[in-house]
Amino acid sequence: MDTYALLSGLGDSMSMVLAFVVALSVIVSIHEYGHYIVGRWSGIHAEVFSLGFGPVIWSRVDSRGTQWQLAAFPLGGFVRFKGDSNAASGKDNNALDSMPDVDLRSSMHGAPLWARTATVAAGPIFNFILSILIFTAVIMSRGQVGDKLIVAELRDLPNTEYTLREGDHVRSIDGRVVPVLDDAAAYNAFWEKVTRANPLTYQVERDGEAIEVTGPYLYPPIILHLVPRSAAITAGLKVGDFLVAIDGRPIVAFSELKSAVENGQGRTLRITVNRDGSNQDFELTPRRIDEPDEGGGFKTYWRIGIGGGLAFEPAKIAIKPGNALLIGVEQTGRIITGSISGLYHMVTGAISSCNLSGPVGIAQTSGAMASQGLTNFIWFIAVLSTAIGMLNLFPIPVLDGGHLVFFAYEAIVGRPPSDAVLRILMVAGLVIVLGLMLFGLTNDFLCP
Repeated sequence: MDTYALLSGLGDSMSMVLAFVVALSVIVSIHEYGHYIVGRWSGIHAEVFSLGFGPVIWSRVDSRGTQWQLAAFPLGGFVRFKGDSNAASGKDNNALDSMPDVDLRSSMHGAPLWARTATVAAGPIFNFILSILIFTAVIMSRGQVGDKLIVAELRDLPNTEYTLREGDHVRSIDGRVVPVLDDAAAYNAFWEKVTRANPLTYQVERDGEAIEVTGPYLYPPIILHLVPRSAAITAGLKVGDFLVAIDGRPIVAFSELKSAVENGQGRTLRITVNRDGSNQDFELTPRRIDEPDEGGGFKTYWRIGIGGGLAFEPAKIAIKPGNALLIGVEQTGRIITGSISGLYHMVTGAISSCNLSGPVGIAQTSGAMASQGLTNFIWFIAVLSTAIGMLNLFPIPVLDGGHLVFFAYEAIVGRPPSDAVLRILMVAGLVIVLGLMLFGLTNDFLCP
């Protein structure tokens, strides 16, 4: 047995589990805190705030009488309010029947309808707020490219030497003037006409003087991002690999890789990359991926899960907080609408049900994003927080959305559903949730 491979695989698995637990703990803590704090503001007393399930490994009781605890299995959490019989806010009829009227108001089931509605809705809402704040913070930290193409940092490209330098303001490439960068149409038209060659002639402004230098093809075939659970990761490719050839044919531009994948219609490709100064060959088979299209539906593409970028890091300018916040809100909205659309198209059979991942798939994605840097991992937490917030709003009993449906019924009819009906619906909801989890888990192991 290869001991090193065994230890390496064990280390990767532990990192994946740790990343998943950290991501889930952050999201669950915010979700449950939303329930807790809005419940407290609404006059509903929380008896227990638990991060995790199972045996309690640490706890303390605060001045308000709430027990804060950590449990042994960090795969969720709950807030148990006064009058609840369980973590899903089932009724403790014995406790409620013996409770004095003066205390009934501070229980979940004796509070006014508005207080119960606000408390239940707060969990998913806090998930969305977390996502928006993370997206906003990350966008502000990254900044945005200004109108001018200025070299901030040169990437380490193999077997190349250029006279382009950091701080150079790029005026033209291959004799073609670089347009204003925020004019996407003009920029794309400019780049389509640039010769696919390496090196290229750059006209730059350096220290106030216009000079001619040599520089790389602007979009070289270098791997800057890897999509979790993609064909590229399965094949063993890494961020920083520089693609040299496809099926023995040398390439210069990242777009050549894209064309080879899409035109190959799933054919296995032999990819030659330069890694740490030496060439290595990998074989990878593109996968069919369903992606949203502009019309609101989905379209199937062949993908290997590689992202590229510019040959150098461009200089960026600060983005205003208000603009960053707006982008954060838009990003959260896109995730919600895209997820709903994806689920609808899976149910109707328009796209593969393999697009639905289970806990193993989410854990693998957590580990992959953590391995690509803290910022990417934090961004993933925001994406997952949005998804969990949206999932909790589904009108399924045992989920927050199911409770909100019950409250809507109570508001219309003037009384809540009977305890007997609630018990049946809660069991049915639990079966649905467990069924979805099992379906996702099955996908994790059976889907390519």
